[in-house]
Amino acid sequence: MQEDNYKEIKNVKKVISVALLASIISMNFLPVFASENKTQTTKQPQQLKSTVKKSKNTKKSDDYKYAYVNMAWWDNFNDSNLSNYINKAIKNNYDLKMATIAVEEYYQNTKAQFANELPQIGVGFAPYYTKFPNEGWDWGFATPAYVNYEADIFLKNRDKTKAVKKLYEASQFDERAAYIAVAGAVGTTYLNIVRLNKIIDLQKQIVDLRQEIYNLMLASNKEGLVSTADTVKANKALVAGQTDLIELQKQHKQLLHSFAVLIGESPDNIDEFKFTPYEEISFTGTIPKEISSEIIDQRPDYLKAEKMVEKAGIDVRVAKKEFLPSINLTGIALFNSTEFGSAWSTGSMLGTLAAGAMLPLFTGGRRIANLKLKKATYERILQDYYKTNLTAIQEINDALVAVKMDKQKMTETEKQAKLEREDFGYNEKRFNQGTISKLDLIQVKENLLSIDKLVAQQNIECMVDYIGLYKAVGSKL
Repeated sequence: MQEDNYKEIKNVKKVISVALLASIISMNFLPVFASENKTQTTKQPQQLKSTVKKSKNTKKSDDYKYAYVNMAWWDNFNDSNLSNYINKAIKNNYDLKMATIAVEEYYQNTKAQFANELPQIGVGFAPYYTKFPNEGWDWGFATPAYVNYEADIFLKNRDKTKAVKKLYEASQFDERAAYIAVAGAVGTTYLNIVRLNKIIDLQKQIVDLRQEIYNLMLASNKEGLVSTADTVKANKALVAGQTDLIELQKQHKQLLHSFAVLIGESPDNIDEFKFTPYEEISFTGTIPKEISSEIIDQRPDYLKAEKMVEKAGIDVRVAKKEFLPSINLTGIALFNSTEFGSAWSTGSMLGTLAAGAMLPLFTGGRRIANLKLKKATYERILQDYYKTNLTAIQEINDALVAVKMDKQKMTETEKQAKLEREDFGYNEKRFNQGTISKLDLIQVKENLLSIDKLVAQQNIECMVDYIGLYKAVGSKL
């Protein structure tokens, strides 16, 4: 009778042990930490502090970022201020920081997916206090351990990891595209600010000349030499010139604010920015007349589209493998004893090994629909890849046409400016000889200043065209 009771108690203990094992394995242990807020030394709120730490995958230097923007090409402008601002944007621009962090996110997603290819192992420790029939309360100690592994004989999990890795590789091309775009934006904005500096200076001279014309017309009108209508026209021209000057100054301020954000500075610091005078900037780089088709293969958007096609192909392969069975290997061990000293002895161990294959027979057409969806997605992404190729060719050709035609236009404008200078010199001699009035000379000088504004405008447009070509070829000039 006692032996039967002993066996019954032993069986009950096994049941309790297995129940404990199942409950422990199903638990999620979430550590909770509490800390006292320390006094902040800056105005930045505690919750806005970055929690992203550099992983082992993060490059120690930023050399690859400078390779993205091809800093050697920017030296062709022979402007140290421009090069310094691009360097500052690489370090401080927040869009670029977000692009770099996005790469880190995709990298960690790849690692998380790779974990599904590895065995899952867990251990625990559970002291318990129980009472069995005809016995008193007693302490016990259970130490469960488990191993679970999905045998990836069909390489489904391996393909899923490859698909996620393609997203990681595509994010690197997004990062490169972001650096090229920001460098181009910094260069374009910088040159436009230099252009406005020059044009505002010329416009101020035009306003001064129109003020002088108006004063002369007003004095002549009082003497009855000029009609009131002509005086009003001179006044209207003066007001229009002043209005144009205000508009130029507004654009100048707005560009400075945009420039500050691009380089990661506060717009309140725009007065501290330094810009090289217009006359000292000259582009000495070589602009090719033709671009090799191999350049298209180096554009970040083209390379990203290529990776997305590869990922879509892998997704189709994974969808097909969803029709295959999944095979799981499971091992469970449990050390259970009422005495702590013998808690991990072989006599107190329970263990089991199991293998199982599962094949869903009916899922309401979900797997078939998923396969068709992945195939359709692949076709859409493939078409986008073809479109990206054509768009790249268009953008490069457009950039080359802009460089060529704007250069020709500027050459003709410079000829016109040269003729205006000759005309002004001729009229200056006539004024010194007393054959024309000062009013006539001032009007000729205003024409010269206007053509100088046009030359400055078109010269900067040509440099901006070079930057457009730089972006179109993915900085590979």
